[in-house]
Amino acid sequence: MITRCVMSYTIDFRRKVISVRKAEGLTIRETAKQFRIGKASLVRWLKRPEPKNSTPRKRKLDKNALAKDVEQYPDAYQKERAERFGVCKKTIWQSLKKLGLT
Repeated sequence: MITRCVMSYTIDFRRKVISVRKAEGLTIRETAKQFRIGKASLVRWLKRPEPKNSTPRKRKLDKNALAKDVEQYPDAYQKERAERFGVCKKTIWQSLKKLGLT
């Protein structure tokens, strides 16, 4: 199994790679080999040198509210909880599992 490390190269490095490619007239393959980066990364950088701003995912389900719901309605079905919170049953199941509640 191959594991990959998620790593973001600096904007300065990306710009350097792009400028060297342009100055020396290198192909994408040659540039990628010279800098030991993936060809797909270089193609992405040519389209957009700056990395995308990653924003944290917004959660639909408030974990504290779920815990209070479990206290208030201990015998409720997950389907009922899902309807109350406006999410699917799988979201309720996963959240209960993370909270260690059954």
